[in-house]
Amino acid sequence: MTLRRRDLLKAGAFSIAAALSQKLHAQTPSSIPVIDAHIHLFDPTRPGGIPWPEKSDAILYKPALPDRFKHVTEGLGIRGAIAIECSPLESDNDWLLNIAEKNPVIVGVIGDLVPSSPSFGKSLDRLSKNQIFRGIRYGNLWNRNLSTDLDKPGFIDGLKALAAAKLVLESANPDAELIAALVRTHDRVPDLQIVVDHLPHAVIPTDAPGKMEYQKNLERLAASPKVFIKLSEIPISVDGKVPLALDVYQPRLDDLWNLFGEDRVIFGSDWPNSDTLADYAATFHLAQSYIATKSKSAQEKYLWRNSIAAYGWRPRLPDQPGL
Repeated sequence: MTLRRRDLLKAGAFSIAAALSQKLHAQTPSSIPVIDAHIHLFDPTRPGGIPWPEKSDAILYKPALPDRFKHVTEGLGIRGAIAIECSPLESDNDWLLNIAEKNPVIVGVIGDLVPSSPSFGKSLDRLSKNQIFRGIRYGNLWNRNLSTDLDKPGFIDGLKALAAAKLVLESANPDAELIAALVRTHDRVPDLQIVVDHLPHAVIPTDAPGKMEYQKNLERLAASPKVFIKLSEIPISVDGKVPLALDVYQPRLDDLWNLFGEDRVIFGSDWPNSDTLADYAATFHLAQSYIATKSKSAQEKYLWRNSIAAYGWRPRLPDQPGL
């Protein structure tokens, strides 16, 4: 989920992309099973409401629950998903886990805890007893900033506890500052598994020194087997239109693929936030078109194997793949 994208002309971009993507539903899906490693679940009808999305968001403000996810992915070969937090409320870790436990299409949950919080250790110990709970998300979200929060008392100790529990730190909404902070995080907690989300959509500096530093930091992350990235949130809006042709995105995807390699790149849709630009079929088609240029082994890694390596999730349904 990228909060900055709410400022786009979502309604216009969505209507154009929806019309263009209707033809994609009839295409034959890949025979390789797919785990979508980045979806969001929420229910605006809950008592007390939800922190995101806002009521004014005509596209997103409706229940996004597993049954709807299964409906929009029908016929696409999607076998399961990892639900990523979209709330800073600690109680919503339990809400999300409860939803996941009742719906085995959800193979993992990335929750929300603050490593420097006095309650972090106790909460982590309780939540980690549930195999579905696979880690926490932290970054440019909920008025947090990893680059400054790393220096808060107890924060690094919290991340060390996360690593000791063999759980993941997932980043949120990458930009140059966050990528630099992830390098520092890895240096200080080298055993911590890190997943960088939405990297194709990262805000890259335009000045030469900034761009060079950003690239060097990416290379430092790519050098570690503990760091995975998601080729997620691929579609973009350009002048109110959403291009669905692979050649628009391929150079950036190639750069990331070549840097991190086929063993540490993961598929994620960002559903339903992705609906602000294109429907699920179109979003998945872009990723599928790109990975179709790779070997079958590389396709399997991107579409499901690497997500197991990163998150350690376990199959919950007979048709879900496993190692």
